Amino acid sequence: MLTADVVRAMLDYNYAFQRRLWDSIMTLTDDQFTTDIPYSHGSIRNHMVHLASVDGGWLRGLQEDPNARAYRFDPAQYATRERVRAICEQSASEVTAYAAPLNDAALMVQPKGLPLTVWQTLLHLVNHGTDHRAQVLRALHDFGAPTFDQDYVYHVMGR
Repeated sequence: MLTADVVRAMLDYNYAFQRRLWDSIMTLTDDQFTTDIPYSHGSIRNHMVHLASVDGGWLRGLQEDPNARAYRFDPAQYATRERVRAICEQSASEVTAYAAPLNDAALMVQPKGLPLTVWQTLLHLVNHGTDHRAQVLRALHDFGAPTFDQDYVYHVMGR
């Protein structure tokens, strides 16, 4: 049965592994961070800016902000790993703060202007994060940076 606790656990997994991903990203050179990769969003920087933008945009949709779709960060404005890491952490903090007080009934609400319910939107963020972490992990591997398995079971088991 889906509960608010389950959704929060999945968000915890998502952002814990995103933070772990940053530990690996920080081992890159600035040039590696911004090197174009001919797949998906391009550079590792662009992938991470995309994640922050998507999380922030969907959150604003959950909050029924009429300008939610316009919420986007421009990767060109974020030249350093530290600046991108900060916007990723900002988005993660905002999403987890939003989810913290939710109860089971609140998960079933479909906010005005969204095609999904609250629970569907939050689990979409988790799935989307997993997809892009996999892409970034591959790129990190190619650069010789440390990588890790991101299976949910490893999060639960504390590995």
